[in-house]
Amino acid sequence: MENLPNCPKCNSEYTYADGELLICPECAHEWTLTSTSEDELTVKDANGNVLNHGDTVILIKDLKVKGSSQDLKKGTKVKNIRLVDGDHNIDCKIDGFGAMSLKSEFVKKA
Repeated sequence: MENLPNCPKCNSEYTYADGELLICPECAHEWTLTSTSEDELTVKDANGNVLNHGDTVILIKDLKVKGSSQDLKKGTKVKNIRLVDGDHNIDCKIDGFGAMSLKSEFVKKA
């Protein structure tokens, strides 16, 4: 029997190989043996540019904010972003508004 590594996401020992992919049946995470880092997170903006921690981005459309009477306006500059895993994959602090989570599809790299 092969000695496969534990899942990098949930540390399950029940991983299996499917071609070049390794799959975890417990959390459905898929990765390859050639992956260099388990924390590898690639987030792209609306134009396809790769975003990094600490980048500055600009909103490309007006965004309504749930629970607030204010909207985020197109062209708002957001400095020092932090990338996270999930649907809203940018955590940031917007001047005059506070802490927010944004989707990368609504920003472009400044």
